[in-house]
Amino acid sequence: MAAWLRLLRDWLRALGPWRLGFAVVTALVLGWAGPQLASLRHPRLDEQLLDGVHRLIPEPIGDLLLRVYQMSGVHLTAVLVLAVLIFLALKRFWAELICLVMGTGGILLIVDRWLKPLFDRRRPSGRLLDDISGRSFPSGHAAGSVVFYFLTCCLLSAHYPRLRRPLFLFSSAWVGLVWLSTIYCRAHWLSDIAAGAAVGYVWLSFCLAGFTVWEQRCRPASPLSPHG
Repeated sequence: MAAWLRLLRDWLRALGPWRLGFAVVTALVLGWAGPQLASLRHPRLDEQLLDGVHRLIPEPIGDLLLRVYQMSGVHLTAVLVLAVLIFLALKRFWAELICLVMGTGGILLIVDRWLKPLFDRRRPSGRLLDDISGRSFPSGHAAGSVVFYFLTCCLLSAHYPRLRRPLFLFSSAWVGLVWLSTIYCRAHWLSDIAAGAAVGYVWLSFCLAGFTVWEQRCRPASPLSPHG
């Protein structure tokens, strides 16, 4: 028991008070707002925002966003995850590989198997693609993109510091496009995106804190750290 308590203490220390506070606030907001949002068939603010996005975005850019949404789906994401895992295995970065598996697999379980069925919110009407189904809150696209892309950036940039800036710039731009595409396609409400991003950031922080503790305990002489 003492060993587990020390492990928990080290993990909380690596997480830090700000990230822990953000996780607590996120849980409280989800618990309060989730049932209320699920009960609204026509959330006025969310509907106005979706309509505003469609008015502002020209059709050619909209067609591009439709392709972005389709590209960011499960199949392509699975290929990207597999490619990164193969790269980590070839480099024998076993701890990083395990961390990425836990991160990507964990966020799928949290969002798709727990939170979405718990809140059971309907998706917006008038969706632009036929294959959009399931529940809406929080957005799995938003949560999954935050965890996969930024966790990959943190793990790789620890070994390749010169790639840190381009990795994060590219990932930030792509994640932003993914979020915008989900709104344009009317696959999610903006509140779904905000909630998914928050959940993704919390899980990302938990994973990185766990990885930091592993490094401190198992590789005390290593200078590498995903936090930079």
